[in-house]
Amino acid sequence: MAYQTEQENFWSGDFGDQYIERNGNTREFAASAIGLFSRILCRTEGIHSVIEFGPNIGLNLKAIRLLLPHVGVAAVEINHKAVQQLRDDAFFERQIQVYEQSVLEYQPAETYDLALAAGVLIHIHPDALPQVYETLYRSSRKYICISEYYNPAPVEIPYRGHQGKLFKRDFAGEFLDRYPDCKLVDYGFQYHRDQNFPGDDRTWFLLEKTV
Repeated sequence: MAYQTEQENFWSGDFGDQYIERNGNTREFAASAIGLFSRILCRTEGIHSVIEFGPNIGLNLKAIRLLLPHVGVAAVEINHKAVQQLRDDAFFERQIQVYEQSVLEYQPAETYDLALAAGVLIHIHPDALPQVYETLYRSSRKYICISEYYNPAPVEIPYRGHQGKLFKRDFAGEFLDRYPDCKLVDYGFQYHRDQNFPGDDRTWFLLEKTV
């Protein structure tokens, strides 16, 4: 399939397959995700549905579902192997809506109480970010969560020997500037030296629509 950007081709292909192998369903990652989302979700109310963009094999969605067992979950994932695992994972009991497509192709057909982007905006070409922000905004009924590598100014970082595949910036700040009807509810940092729930040094932001 031909995509709009080289980043989409990159993640839909062999590198995306290898990512699954490197970041499998480990106990450590599961504990880290549960620790993170327990902090985030305690600042919300009335969450009954969640959509995640770029969830890979769904470890974040599993953590959310463990914390909120009643919640309905959906995923937009570009990598075919990850999609197969999401659809076949017994944890979800096939109660997950999976859209096998790029976030740049996805057109929101419904809204969710929480729209989540975690470790995906950093891999979007900067020129395409406004389109992704719009998709996040239109997909959310109430909350948007952005959990990414933060930098006050846009910067590109080499990624496992590749150029043009990882970008850091103030994603949440740009989102808030673009959508003034959204407000910042809370934010935090998941540190790789946390003794209980270590992460990969991402900063998370919980935003809420006010109208």
